[in-house]
Amino acid sequence: MDATQLLSDVRLLPVVVIDDVNSAVPLARVLLAAGIGAVEITLRSDAALAAIERVASEVPDILVGAGSVRRVEQFQQIKNVGASFAVSPGSTDALLTAANMPYVAGVATPSESLKLLEAGYRLQKFFPAEVNGGVAALKAFAAPIPEVLFCPTGGVNANNARSYLNLSGVACIGGSWFVPSELLAQQDFAAIKTLAQQAVELTNV
Repeated sequence: MDATQLLSDVRLLPVVVIDDVNSAVPLARVLLAAGIGAVEITLRSDAALAAIERVASEVPDILVGAGSVRRVEQFQQIKNVGASFAVSPGSTDALLTAANMPYVAGVATPSESLKLLEAGYRLQKFFPAEVNGGVAALKAFAAPIPEVLFCPTGGVNANNARSYLNLSGVACIGGSWFVPSELLAQQDFAAIKTLAQQAVELTNV
């Protein structure tokens, strides 16, 4: 259930909350047009499952995953609507056992990282990245745990994105700075596309 192979071409993972299901498909299309191949729709709204289903059905060229997975039953729910991968802020033994698709579980300490590695999970979410030491912390992690690839999320933005991506142990970064909630609420997809294109340029390191 390791997501390393599935997300091997992903350098930038948008983390979005969708409150209006009608925004899901246009958003996925502008992200794809900007050069972004995956999107994480978090399970923080009543529209999340329907949004994942719409994107999976109508924009098949983008990988759509579910974020904020925190209960065992959510794996089957998101699989039923077409999610390709799952992301959690942390992990539990129950979640690791229940995972029935590529899964990126969160870690904040070396012990948590080693536990996931023992369970076969090489790609791990470092969350919340900035609160837990940011780039300096990940540099420290990488030396004793070189097998792990991280996707730092939480506080990652246009100002520090390249610093994260320059680290050898970072496979991709997760963020929402280029999909501002206010623009999404206004359905200003032209502005979002511009921000997304600028974000993609940051990954060319």
